[in-house]
Amino acid sequence: MNLLAPFIEVLTLDNIKFLLEGFMVTLKVAAISIVLSSIIGGLVGTLRYAKIPVVSQLLTVVVETIRNLPLLLIIFFTYFALPEIGIDMEIMTAAIVALTIFESAMLSEIIRSGLNSIDKGQIEAGRSSGLNYIQTLSYIVMPQALRRMVPPIVSQFISLLKDTSLAVVIALPDLLHNGQILYAQTGSGVTPIFTIVALMYFIVNFTLSRVARRLELKQV
Repeated sequence: MNLLAPFIEVLTLDNIKFLLEGFMVTLKVAAISIVLSSIIGGLVGTLRYAKIPVVSQLLTVVVETIRNLPLLLIIFFTYFALPEIGIDMEIMTAAIVALTIFESAMLSEIIRSGLNSIDKGQIEAGRSSGLNYIQTLSYIVMPQALRRMVPPIVSQFISLLKDTSLAVVIALPDLLHNGQILYAQTGSGVTPIFTIVALMYFIVNFTLSRVARRLELKQV
């Protein structure tokens, strides 16, 4: 009973509501970033795979530069540096932009690698059957590559969800931020508060992992 006492003390209706508000911010930022980074990353990865002169090389330089920078630095740059050149963003917008930039680079490399893993003979077979390059890529190469890309893509989405916690440095009112506020207000209860925070992260990430596993099995 003594072990549960700290949890009972912390788990008031107001505290739970406050944590859930932060959790919804986390999910909102993650969801928007996932959608945007999927679109941008998919486009960039495909263009790099297509080896378009100049364009592909330029995108490679940009992607490799971003991939080798810490996400925390990108968050700082987006929120603190961009306003100096006249680009002001709210905290949530800055977090979404930073996460989208970083995750787009990561996803583009996953997609490019997935497309490269398909035998070149598949492209030749598609072209010989009368399909143009875009049709071959859309109907033959991409569906096969997706089977191999699903696990690493979902893993990257899970990483993105966890990476939203880094935006606490710019005071994004997410789950971790609200958990820290509760701890500061109560002056105790660090174990129950952050156990609940960890559990919330775990539930969403574990669900994503199971969904990815089911998709992987269906495609076998």
